Amino acid sequence: MLGGEEKEEDPDAAKKEEERQEALRQQEEERKAKYAKMEAERESMRQGIRDKYGLKKREVVDAEAAAAAEEPAAGSLTRPKQAVPKGCGDDEEEESIMDTVVKYLPGPLQEKVTGWLK
Repeated sequence: MLGGEEKEEDPDAAKKEEERQEALRQQEEERKAKYAKMEAERESMRQGIRDKYGLKKREVVDAEAAAAAEEPAAGSLTRPKQAVPKGCGDDEEEESIMDTVVKYLPGPLQEKVTGWLK
């Protein structure tokens, strides 16, 4: 290597590299097959538990929840308005509440508040 010596190339280097790559691919395929088999066993166990307890598959439950969330918002950019309970936001009731509050104020203060309200 020193002094301009060149490294001799192994005539079988390309063949060895190809064999090594093939061995790596084969190992990777075996590993994937092993984990696919393990996952299939786990899924069958999960399905047994779902059947036993009457549960839905997570993907199905998530899909139903997403569909329910999308339905009201289909034509709107904002969330749907909630129904206002009876008595909330009524102007007439607000006036009667203010009148009730004013009744409990002392005389001079009652006159000032009444003047502000009108």
